[in-house]
Amino acid sequence: MNFIRVAAACPVVNVADIEFNVKNIKECINAALKENSKLIVLPELAITSYTCGDLFLQQHLIHEAINGVQDIRDFSLGKDILIAVGAPLLYRNRLYNCAYIIYNGKILGIVPKNYIPNYSEFYEKRWFTEGYDIINHYVDLSFQKHIPFGINLIFSSEVFKFGFEICEDLWTVIPPSSYLALLGANIIGNLSASNELVSKSSYRKSMISSQSARCISSYVYSSSGVFESTTDLVFSGHLIIEENGNLLKENHRFQRENEIITSIIDVDKLINERIRNLSFRDSTRLCPFEPFEINFEFENTKPHNFDRFIDKHPFVPSDEHEREERSEEILNIQSAGLAKRLNHTGIDKVVIGISGGLDSTLALLVSVRTLDVLKLPRKNIITITMPGFGTTDRTYNNAVLLCRELGTDFREINIVDACLQHFKDIEHAAEIHDVTYENVQARERTQILMDVANKEGALLVGTGDLSELALGWATYNGDHMSMYSVNCSIPKTLVRYLVEYSANHNFSSTISKTLKDILDTPVSPELLPKNSNGEISQKTEDIVGPYELHDFFLYYFIRHNATPEKILFLAKEAFKEDYDDATIEKWFDKFIRRFFTQQFKRSAIPDGPKVGTISLSPRGDLRMPSDASYKLWINN
Repeated sequence: MNFIRVAAACPVVNVADIEFNVKNIKECINAALKENSKLIVLPELAITSYTCGDLFLQQHLIHEAINGVQDIRDFSLGKDILIAVGAPLLYRNRLYNCAYIIYNGKILGIVPKNYIPNYSEFYEKRWFTEGYDIINHYVDLSFQKHIPFGINLIFSSEVFKFGFEICEDLWTVIPPSSYLALLGANIIGNLSASNELVSKSSYRKSMISSQSARCISSYVYSSSGVFESTTDLVFSGHLIIEENGNLLKENHRFQRENEIITSIIDVDKLINERIRNLSFRDSTRLCPFEPFEINFEFENTKPHNFDRFIDKHPFVPSDEHEREERSEEILNIQSAGLAKRLNHTGIDKVVIGISGGLDSTLALLVSVRTLDVLKLPRKNIITITMPGFGTTDRTYNNAVLLCRELGTDFREINIVDACLQHFKDIEHAAEIHDVTYENVQARERTQILMDVANKEGALLVGTGDLSELALGWATYNGDHMSMYSVNCSIPKTLVRYLVEYSANHNFSSTISKTLKDILDTPVSPELLPKNSNGEISQKTEDIVGPYELHDFFLYYFIRHNATPEKILFLAKEAFKEDYDDATIEKWFDKFIRRFFTQQFKRSAIPDGPKVGTISLSPRGDLRMPSDASYKLWINN
């Protein structure tokens, strides 16, 4: 598992006071080391300060800045941290604004700023030269010779590959970090001195987020702070750590002390995203130069204190406002998919089997929304409840109430007699409550729904969800089959929120009350007889395990192609307050076994809309053999 902690830092500075600045830079490095960070990114020209103006033309300042670099290099000896610090460099009678990359008593390389701003409040070309043509050069300093110098430097320690750019570089049409990412860098550092204007911080933040997403990389950003010269400008010391478009950490700007922020980066996740993204791979052909790879070796990258947030429910946004927006978007995608299928087939009716459970409820709500959009009467929704041996009063009553309140064409067809006849026909004792007993009921219901759809000239809408497909928790050619499956890429944990969203926003209080009772009902296929109290005896999660765990496993297994070791590590971290390790391991084993052995069902699923990043459709999203072995993924 390739996790690494990185840091962005803003030291207190005095303008042109190199001794003072180096002292504070060292304090930031020590603070990052205490956090077990393996990278620290400091601001642009941090050793001199950014706002020296024409003092950059003073040879004494430039000479002392190099002495400051030497001091930091010597200070780094024996320290297991990569340091990116800004200082000027005089090279071939030109002054360059550079990032010095230092590790364990050695300058590994020097990266020049590609683009020098000279507009609005910026006058950098008065002092500095662009470095975009510096490739595969070497620099000799008085204390270290033959130092790689160029814009194509990649600093590599096994899978951790670092690239660096400086401030304005990010604001250009094609930032150097785009090329660095194509050359292999998965962690980008930006040494910056970005002044503050009204709303500029929001724009800056959005640019960093977008660039980290485009580069499929982590992006560690550090900008100069409030102790820069305020003759004309004010700086805030903005610190940001992003990962593939997701904000991991951000500071409160305008701090007046040395400050660092740290976060743990998941490099395996970034590597997997790049493997999956074929456009990223194809873009490598556009890079105009080859990487200059500089190898070094960290002593140990394992974070001591794993404080990276791991969401227990990765399919469900934790923010309420975002969750509501997502719910509306998903319902629109589902209904748009169903509407297109109805338009294409020339059909204006749908058939749905209603059980009083979550999945069929969501399919019904989507169908209602679809017919409303198409301006078709809700009576064109034929809802059929089919009580069987395990149907409870609670689910039956909820099904009846919901269908009638929504104004559908509600029908009831009891399947008990038909199933008993079938048991007799196949010589199966009705007292034996095995898989045959259960599947007879599921297939009888599907036969009824298919035949009613044929009779009425209607489309049978499937109700099964993504979690059930992953586990194969469906009867082959029973509830596994339909004419269009609206829930097929929605996991169980998200189904619940979609129904809850509909209850809170889209319907009358009477309907809302019924929906909320459905939400409180245990998940069950109700294929086994109810207990002596008339309640559900067959609870799905008692048999296959908690859906929140299975959805977590599914997300990391399919979305990130994570190893079993990593999935279990993350699950134990996320659910440490809910399940012990043995329970998580047991259900992960169950997940893997069922996922592999039940692929044959997913190879023959009906059409349905993809709504998120994961779909198990055999028509593109999951090309998996039905007879693959699962032995590599389990312990025994």
